[in-house]
Amino acid sequence: MMTDPVADMLTRIRNAVACERPFVDIPYSREKTAIAAVLQREGYVWESEVIEGQPRSTLRISLKYGPSGERVVQQIKRISKPGCRVYAGVDDLPNVLQGLGIAIVSTSKGVLSNREARKQRLGGEVICTVW
Repeated sequence: MMTDPVADMLTRIRNAVACERPFVDIPYSREKTAIAAVLQREGYVWESEVIEGQPRSTLRISLKYGPSGERVVQQIKRISKPGCRVYAGVDDLPNVLQGLGIAIVSTSKGVLSNREARKQRLGGEVICTVW
């Protein structure tokens, strides 16, 4: 049994980007799909799709690279962990690299980036930071 599936997802993305893979396959869950949707909306990945299968579905994330092969995802870091949850109000949401990166936040309206959460005046659990 895995204790932190979100950290496993982030590690798989980090490793796939380091090896310059075109996509990465991750065991499916709704939370991981929501995180992948935020990464897609913010322009860090091309797309994410759910591949139905037996015994379990898979989430496939197509990774994005620059025209010369440079990495779009430079760093992806878990903030809130199962043993130490990190919550932030709307005024305390992290500003990653002075606005060049994003923080992914789990709010009452779903999983959003810190920019989207500020616009909607929502706080929540800070899942990870990406730049």
